[in-house]
Amino acid sequence: MRKIKVRTPAKINLTLEVINRRDDGFHNIQSIMQAVNLYDYLTFELFESSGTAVIELNGNSKEIPYDSSNLIYKAAIKFLEKTKINNIKLRIYIEKNIPAAAGLAGGSSNAAGTFFALNKLFDNILSNNELDKLCTLLGSDLNFCLKGGCALCTSRGEITEKLPFYEQNISLIKPKDFGISAKEAYTKFALLKDKSYPDNTSKLKYLLSEGKFDKTLIYNSLEKALLPDYTKLRTIKNRVKNSLMSGSGSTFFVLDSKLETDLDKSNYYIRENLKTINTGVEEIND
Repeated sequence: MRKIKVRTPAKINLTLEVINRRDDGFHNIQSIMQAVNLYDYLTFELFESSGTAVIELNGNSKEIPYDSSNLIYKAAIKFLEKTKINNIKLRIYIEKNIPAAAGLAGGSSNAAGTFFALNKLFDNILSNNELDKLCTLLGSDLNFCLKGGCALCTSRGEITEKLPFYEQNISLIKPKDFGISAKEAYTKFALLKDKSYPDNTSKLKYLLSEGKFDKTLIYNSLEKALLPDYTKLRTIKNRVKNSLMSGSGSTFFVLDSKLETDLDKSNYYIRENLKTINTGVEEIND
């Protein structure tokens, strides 16, 4: 039996600007994504077996499925198909700390962590370029999640350009028991008449290259598509000072160690005193 444990970080979108709809149904975006020190932990145990590969998922969360619909399972299958590896049993335990359907890329980060961990278990059988291609096949955020740090993400999000890291404090807030899928968010955005954006991504990219940061440049195109339809989102936006929705929601972040709000915290998931990080998926030792 071989074993590896990895941690997979959450991400926030410092900017997310939707440019246009593509012929394949996705949208072209420009976004500055930033990894945050809120982690899920994945433990992989690898056993020899006979016949077809067997994958077993288990974990501590009631928010996610433990079957073939989970992105971790899909990532494992894609890796095994690519490498033509069989005759193994893979047991994966998921310690979930990143909320699901929250705009924090928890599922994407887990899938990227699966590619990373399996490649380690099989002695780096795939190159970094091949891992990047696998990430692209499975989702729009995986390429960023694998590498982490701070990056400009374009196309549908899978093309990444490393940006200078700027350390700062982060706090998160989201309604409990409420999530939004990326598909729903982008479908609603497509119905908007006004799809203009201020090009804050380019402005913030330039500042980062100069070792500077301007909090007033954080921006998310999807807010104007979702806020009108959801009271819970409007409540956070209106009552949490300087908050911005991350990704397709339903999490909002504030660039501060604490939240300024009078909301009843029993109804909200809140994480304060987080920090931006300059890393992505990492192997750890217990």
